Amino acid sequence: MKRRIFSASLLATGALALPQWALAQRIPKEGTEYKTLGRRAVSEVPPGKIEVVEFFWYSCPHCNNFEPQLEAWSKVAPPDVVLRRIPVGFREDFVPQQRLFYALEGLGKVGELHAKVFNAIHAERQPVNREDGIVAWVQKQGIDKAKFLEVYNSDFVTTKVKQALVLQEAYAVEGVPALGIAGRFYTDGAMAGTMARALQVADYLIFQARR
Repeated sequence: MKRRIFSASLLATGALALPQWALAQRIPKEGTEYKTLGRRAVSEVPPGKIEVVEFFWYSCPHCNNFEPQLEAWSKVAPPDVVLRRIPVGFREDFVPQQRLFYALEGLGKVGELHAKVFNAIHAERQPVNREDGIVAWVQKQGIDKAKFLEVYNSDFVTTKVKQALVLQEAYAVEGVPALGIAGRFYTDGAMAGTMARALQVADYLIFQARR
């Protein structure tokens, strides 16, 4: 499968209520701007909640550009929407950054350091893509090396990486950034045209998922 990295528009966007959105925007076309999965993907949210999955790669410049948009969108998303981030593993050299994300999750540091990882890679040009560079960087963030490596190499992280690959395949992700909605729908920058539009498509699909 050919993997692509999609361009992300820098336009800011938020979660829009469908009635207003529908008046201002065209209704997304299935098969063009999004697809419906043939088989539902596993969702980790409880009944009554709608999961939106962002598939990303820390070294992807378009994921870096999209991160502020997604963060702003998540802050105004409806209360029944749960955002879940999934680091992709298209190749073996993606695994160290997958393990980094889940180690930060295990340490309760994703909220504090997720955006800083992007900044370290894309603004500061630090080599946060291999284990040695990752360990050096997390130490600079005040995390104990031994404690981090214990989590980084743990069965917890290994399981999370395997689960991420399963979900990536369930949504048939071809490139990043990309969005999965409610275990039923998929959209990305190539389908929607921009990631700003992809968020609008996601708003529409969230509305559809409630029906």
